[in-house]
Amino acid sequence: MTMGGSNFKVALIGASGLLGGAVANELVVQRQWQVARTAFRHGDATTFILDIRDEDAARRFILEQRPDAIVVAAAERRPDICENDPSLARALNVDALRFIGTVAGEIGAWVLSISTDYVFDGTQPPYHPDDAPNPLNAYGRSKLEGERALMQTTEDSCVLRLPMLYGPVTDWGESAVTSLAPAVAKSTGDNAPALMDAWATRYPTFTPDVAVVVRQLLERCESGTPVNGVMHWSGNEPMTKFDIATSIARVLRIDARILPQYTPADATPRPKNCHLASAALESMNLGRRTPFETGIQAVLNNWPLATVARN
Repeated sequence: MTMGGSNFKVALIGASGLLGGAVANELVVQRQWQVARTAFRHGDATTFILDIRDEDAARRFILEQRPDAIVVAAAERRPDICENDPSLARALNVDALRFIGTVAGEIGAWVLSISTDYVFDGTQPPYHPDDAPNPLNAYGRSKLEGERALMQTTEDSCVLRLPMLYGPVTDWGESAVTSLAPAVAKSTGDNAPALMDAWATRYPTFTPDVAVVVRQLLERCESGTPVNGVMHWSGNEPMTKFDIATSIARVLRIDARILPQYTPADATPRPKNCHLASAALESMNLGRRTPFETGIQAVLNNWPLATVARN
């Protein structure tokens, strides 16, 4: 592995997504690094178009770029889609990681892959990296299988499990957090109230904070002390979707009518509380946490209230 200065090269796979975009923005400040970014659809002068389901294309990209480190932020992360299309979930979340890991091993590149708290069943939080997984849905199962596929192909790899993410978006539906904003905005006055889940506890985590963790892990890789194995990172504020919606209404300064729903209503089973213990990364002095209300305000400040209500 080539170390130091401008010789350190990172391949960021999935740079246009919710997390990938935040990581791309964080890596821009590392001017001494070379960063090769990929996106599924929207490329530009600095971004390669790549469908990671295409093994030949992924192999060609990695061999041409020969990065020292690969960050895989591309995935199918929508639980309902995974439940209804398990072959798509497997192609993106399992098979792609297997052949990316294989090629990475051939050229000596370190791989960081993003996984999820949904590998756990949510019955005995908090969860540590070595706790036994027990996913409840196809999404969790595919991500767990992807973790194992990567680690079987290369030991020089790290899996970073994360909870519910939110951050800057181009569409409200990009995050399970921001997707609540239109319903909250419409629940004012004589409109019908918004019914929000108050059963499951989540730990919403700001994507720019995760991007800092990713950058710090890359710095460890560059210095020759890479972090391998499974790691956890999470926000530390327990919130239901009802709590999140209430916070959104407060930030928007609207008198929203939000009602709690105390029984699970999702068609796809979801865990009740998958709080991830982040002690391992904290002990390395890694990480940053932005208070939820500060983070969501930064996101919502970019959107006029009328735009929220129209969605």
